[in-house]
Amino acid sequence: MPRRGQTIRLLITGTDTGVGKTFVACGIAAALRRRGLRVAPFKPVETGCEIGREIGRELGRESEAGANTLLPADARLLQEASGTESPLETICPYRFRAPVAPWVAAEREGNPIDPQRLEGCYRELAASHDIVLVETAGGIRVPITADFDYADLARMLDLPVLVVAGSKLGVINHTLLTLASLESAGLAVAGCVLNHCRPEKGPAIETNEKTLRRLIQTPLDVIPYLTVSQQSLGCDMFDELAAKLLERASVSS
Repeated sequence: MPRRGQTIRLLITGTDTGVGKTFVACGIAAALRRRGLRVAPFKPVETGCEIGREIGRELGRESEAGANTLLPADARLLQEASGTESPLETICPYRFRAPVAPWVAAEREGNPIDPQRLEGCYRELAASHDIVLVETAGGIRVPITADFDYADLARMLDLPVLVVAGSKLGVINHTLLTLASLESAGLAVAGCVLNHCRPEKGPAIETNEKTLRRLIQTPLDVIPYLTVSQQSLGCDMFDELAAKLLERASVSS
């Protein structure tokens, strides 16, 4: 458990898009919340946002944004799972409509991303929470600006990294490349989660876990595909995963 005044931090990245980063991040956030911890999610940039109307709570009263507001769907899920009262403007300071890399979206939409603003939002969340979970958009080398990616963000904020790998054909290569990139960048790895995000079967799905355990030294946790009727089982698994992450964090601190 975090000591008084200590904030545990973690960056959650993926081996690819569509591997279930937000699902895993929400599961961890909810599990940590069940342990009585104050959890803050931080989604620095979200692309592919839809236009709609946003309603939030500010200073104890309802406030409503205009109908042209870009809604960050993943950030809203993270906000709900964590139970934080921090506003979406801090949780997700940059939002773009185009479903492309943050740097590309920022250039297309004329809204350049300032890493110093990202650091400021992160520090604000860390000051009022026990744990901050930072989620990337895509993988660790996705560019935020022309010369600043998520690996740079992790170094700037001193964040250990949890890798989410989607169990499918190709995940072994993607996982090894991601772990090699983290090692090359000098970043600490908190673990790897093999997430079965689709109800698929086949030789690759059946052998991915065993093969990865033989090839990597990083602690590997597995989340099976869960149907709606298995949600309670999911809670138990995320409670166990959260406990492991807290233990690893206390050992490394």
